[in-house]
Amino acid sequence: MRFVLASQSPARLQTLRNAGIEPEVIVSGVDEDNVTAESPAELARLLAALKARAVVATLDEHATVLGCDSVLEIDGVAYGKPGTPEVARERLRAMRGQVGILHTGHTLIDTESKQEIRELASTKVYFADLTDAEIDAYVATGEPLVVAGSFTVDGLGGAYVTRIEGDHHNVVGLSLPLLRTLLATVGIPWHALWTPRKTRLTYDRTEAARYDETRGGEPRAQAAAQAVHALLPTGTNRVLELAVGTGIVGAELVALGHLVHGFDLSADMLRHAKVRLPGHVAVGDAGVLPVGDRRVDAVVAVWLLHLVDDSEVVLGEVARVLRPGGVFVTTVEKTEASRFADGRGPNEVRSQDGLTRLVARAAAYGLVLDGATSFVGPGRGAGAEPVYPVVRFRRA
Repeated sequence: MRFVLASQSPARLQTLRNAGIEPEVIVSGVDEDNVTAESPAELARLLAALKARAVVATLDEHATVLGCDSVLEIDGVAYGKPGTPEVARERLRAMRGQVGILHTGHTLIDTESKQEIRELASTKVYFADLTDAEIDAYVATGEPLVVAGSFTVDGLGGAYVTRIEGDHHNVVGLSLPLLRTLLATVGIPWHALWTPRKTRLTYDRTEAARYDETRGGEPRAQAAAQAVHALLPTGTNRVLELAVGTGIVGAELVALGHLVHGFDLSADMLRHAKVRLPGHVAVGDAGVLPVGDRRVDAVVAVWLLHLVDDSEVVLGEVARVLRPGGVFVTTVEKTEASRFADGRGPNEVRSQDGLTRLVARAAAYGLVLDGATSFVGPGRGAGAEPVYPVVRFRRA
């Protein structure tokens, strides 16, 4: 299942992540400043709907899309994002010691069932009687400039909110209890969106930005893609890549004539992959693939299995989605390859991508080893260039 958050708000994304959900983020591009409504509550509803609809219009496959927007109401006046220090300072002075209502519009669109549900969550917020010095210091941080109502409850502004009445998450920007109800309405149980923590391997934005250059860049990606290509049966063009990362290997497979669809848990890595493989990547867990049974001819995993807690979980999912005769091409013994290249001995702890272990586990799922090759680094350190084995399992 593809679950999309139609919002660029880091707070909304973090709220979902804290609840065990890793959404795909697509920013709507709706111009909020030019939208008006009869009341602050209706404005929040309308903006949420516009955001969700704008993202749905860009999709080329089914998804469940959530659009949200928050508006603070004080004495019937709507307060959105101030945008400038001057406006933020003026608003905070007007808000101090006051009580406001934080409205968050929620629109859930399920494209497969063709359902659109629009709801509103409202929470009463009590503000501290801030001094001018406190307001100036807060505005100087830049935080109140980019949030609805010029304040946060989960950041630097948390100390300036004395009390709330209602859902705390709604003040952050997304009501989890309301979202659970909306999902149930379209037949999606809340726990269906959970990402199992045992296989949640994510990279933050900093790591994603330097991932390629610290992993051998295009030369190593090209070498990996050539090895994978050599093990893909003739005529295999559609490939599902697990842990697609920044898409650097997937892009090389495309250059070799394959159509690559990729999944990864890290939204920050996927920001790079979306440039290399536009329209063909999405958030997805290799241990819980959002793919139907026996739908795929080839699955590829480059440098994934050594990272997971239990490679058998991934093997089981691969076997489930592969058609009879389909193949799984994966790198193995990555940890050992790097150790030997640096002149060290084998690891005493058997890695999850150890070939002996994988062959035994794969057989239980009808995956039989029937091909192998390898490619040379470059590596990440100053030692010798490691040799990376690549193997092919075929689905019985």
